[in-house]
Amino acid sequence: MSLRHAMLGLIAEMDGASGYDLLRVFEISLGNVWPARQSQLYGELGKLTAAGLIEVAEEGPRGRKEYRITEDGRAELHRWIVDEPAKASRRDDALLRVFFLGLVDPEDAQRYMRRNSAGLNGYLEELLALEDRVEWDHDNLSVYGRLVIEYGKRFAAMRRDWFDWAAEEIRALEESKAAGGRE
Repeated sequence: MSLRHAMLGLIAEMDGASGYDLLRVFEISLGNVWPARQSQLYGELGKLTAAGLIEVAEEGPRGRKEYRITEDGRAELHRWIVDEPAKASRRDDALLRVFFLGLVDPEDAQRYMRRNSAGLNGYLEELLALEDRVEWDHDNLSVYGRLVIEYGKRFAAMRRDWFDWAAEEIRALEESKAAGGRE
């Protein structure tokens, strides 16, 4: 996903939304899977307008702009959703570090695993709180937003459980070494 397409999608869903409205919805929804700063979001609105993918539908008092997706914008969004394969990132900083945990004390390795588990548990709690806080409906944003939150919950829980399991594996390895087992 790119920020460009995230903004196009939100504007398509929220025809006539202002930059502020888009930012607010982005923060509580897409910001959980694609974090971005306010300056990036407003910058992207300018780029999308310049590219003819969105237009200012109305300009209100104090320069408040309401945006609408153009036909070219809909075509680009459709192309991205349907035709462009999603890029799965195989890079994982946490797992890269795990690969080298044998170079540190076992206590440090276990602490690293527990810290990651705790962080994921915190993230899972944030997602659960978000799920409870949002007023869900039967519109596209609600249905597909819940799908994304459910993915996040399951992924965070799976990673948390894996880090817990791995910490136990490290502990068992150290016990085996202490008892004269193989390394």
